[in-house]
Amino acid sequence: MFFDTNGIRLAYDDHGAGLPLVLLHAFPLNRSMWSPQVTALSRQFRTIAVDLRGHGESDAPLWNFSLDHYADDVCALLDHLAIPQAVLVGLSMGGYVSLAFSRTYGNRMMGLVLADTRAQADSPEGRTGRLNLAQTAYKQGTDAVADIMLPKLLGATSLRQNPQLAEYVRQTIRQTPVSGVLVDLMAMADRPDSVAHLRTLTCPTLVVVGQEDHTTPLADAHVMTTEIPGARLAVIPAAGHLSNLEQPDVFNDLVRNFVEELRAASD
Repeated sequence: MFFDTNGIRLAYDDHGAGLPLVLLHAFPLNRSMWSPQVTALSRQFRTIAVDLRGHGESDAPLWNFSLDHYADDVCALLDHLAIPQAVLVGLSMGGYVSLAFSRTYGNRMMGLVLADTRAQADSPEGRTGRLNLAQTAYKQGTDAVADIMLPKLLGATSLRQNPQLAEYVRQTIRQTPVSGVLVDLMAMADRPDSVAHLRTLTCPTLVVVGQEDHTTPLADAHVMTTEIPGARLAVIPAAGHLSNLEQPDVFNDLVRNFVEELRAASD
């Protein structure tokens, strides 16, 4: 399905009924990465996965967008679907978008799952890395981006034991528009530090991290868990940065239990 906001056409899936979950994908992937979650969780909840601008079937305009624009898109989707409040599940860049969303639209959040992400702004080295990756994407295309990103996205166990998953990730990156890659990298490099903001979050929050995630490691998850009032931490063994794909059953159980508790508390 599609909807338009601020002249940009965005694609999304909407399955199931009940308490709504909005799934926000990682860079440089698309909403298809949530397929294991949509299949499992839509049996109990309304499960919505969106292609952020520049990804999947959504438009990919080349401009100087910020993560706040991405958050505005998520709010526009909720408005389009007449959903007053939802649980946001954001992984990696999706976590950055979730934090941006919480700054402006915190009253629209029933709960928050921050998976394999971080609250800190990029270090100087991190910004340089994004600049270099943008230059690679611009000059060499997304095949080269896939070569660089694959070992950062998947843990050692998945790289060793799950070639089918590795191939899915590679092909998904290759299909991402170069404009989407460039806009993402600029937006992520310019995002503000959110550590102080974490203390203002009032909705129940679950922090998830893959034990083999070296891109946003356990130390980053500890920062969020420590600073967000009442937040809980879950570490997924044998998973890297894409923990929802590497250990989908474990990830699904964590989200399901978290949302069931939310639902019980609201009844």
